[in-house]
Amino acid sequence: MATRKTNVKASVKSSAAGTAAGTAKTPARRAAAKSATKGAVKRGAEQILAIDVGGTGLKAAIIDAHGKMLTERLRVATPHPCTPEQLVDTLAKLVQPLIAEHPPTRISIGFPGVVRNNRVLTAPHFGDVGWHDIPIAESLATRLGGLPVRMINDAEVQGFAAIQGHGIEFVLTLGTGAGTALFRDGELMPHLELAHHPVSKNRAYDEYIGDAARVQAGNKRWNRRVEKVIGILASLVNYDKLWIGGGNAARLNFKLPENVAVVSNDAGIEGGAKLWHPRSWRDTRQLPEATQRTGAFK
Repeated sequence: MATRKTNVKASVKSSAAGTAAGTAKTPARRAAAKSATKGAVKRGAEQILAIDVGGTGLKAAIIDAHGKMLTERLRVATPHPCTPEQLVDTLAKLVQPLIAEHPPTRISIGFPGVVRNNRVLTAPHFGDVGWHDIPIAESLATRLGGLPVRMINDAEVQGFAAIQGHGIEFVLTLGTGAGTALFRDGELMPHLELAHHPVSKNRAYDEYIGDAARVQAGNKRWNRRVEKVIGILASLVNYDKLWIGGGNAARLNFKLPENVAVVSNDAGIEGGAKLWHPRSWRDTRQLPEATQRTGAFK
């Protein structure tokens, strides 16, 4: 992949950098101010390499501790067929331009499947053969210099960028397949693969409202299916708020209920910051202290 230069959208400026920028009048001073500002960004508290693994596309960007993008989002097509080795190789190439300009301090990954203890248990969009109990997160982190890394389901990452932290909030992602995530008062609940639960005529959610189903049925019929699924989820979960994300969320053309909203397609990147907030998510294999409510939390 050709190297693309990242576009810095936000940075952490030191007072020295701000002074230099404010007084820069000559080319030399402007260059010095730019260098000082860039150095301030690199000295920031957190620069997280956030990766969103999708069935059709792989996306990545550098974000700060609040989920704000510090670079543009890079994207490449997901290789098919895709082995764990191919995925790691493709991701490593994708993120090189980002880490070259903004060396990250941590890595966050959203993956479309069941993830526990940073390991992939299922990868339905890549085929289950060769994808059971695979340490994708560790493999990629090792390739990138051994950075701390956390990985959870991609719908859960999107949820972290959308939720308000009150009551029962549910996330439905509409992309290659259908992803789901459940939160209670801002806390991530155990993952349920509802995408593989039969919803109509022995068809699971993936087969009913996934992208292949949309193409086959047409947008009009697909929208009716999504509307039906929203009603099913409302009865099943009794959520206070439903957040709909994913690339196909933009194709919805019916009036959503008042407690349903569409989130930005960048949520799969921006939510990666919350993987490093102990109070925001729970996984007994990754954060036992948070689950058991022991230890100090900042």
